[in-house]
Amino acid sequence: MIARIWCGKTKAEHYETYTQFMRERALPDYSGVDGFVRLDFLRRLDGEYGIFQLITYWRDEDAIRSFAGDDIQIAKYYTEDQLYLLEFEEHVTHFDVFASV
Repeated sequence: MIARIWCGKTKAEHYETYTQFMRERALPDYSGVDGFVRLDFLRRLDGEYGIFQLITYWRDEDAIRSFAGDDIQIAKYYTEDQLYLLEFEEHVTHFDVFASV
């Protein structure tokens, strides 16, 4: 199994709105991909910013390609992200999951 990690940052005023957007738009998109295992969507307020971290778990690299495209290192964004995100990290980070309880 592979963990794919992405980070995002919004203004604090968009914290709840972006959370709702992710619930309604992104989460169904992830869960509809063959080979998707699960996700952890983390968030916190840090002063005037909302910080988000998304950890998705995938069966293998082919499953990630089905979601993200041929270059699995490139972050996937939605058109609506431009309304909320302050930064657009180009790359995600992958880890092999060797243990999970």
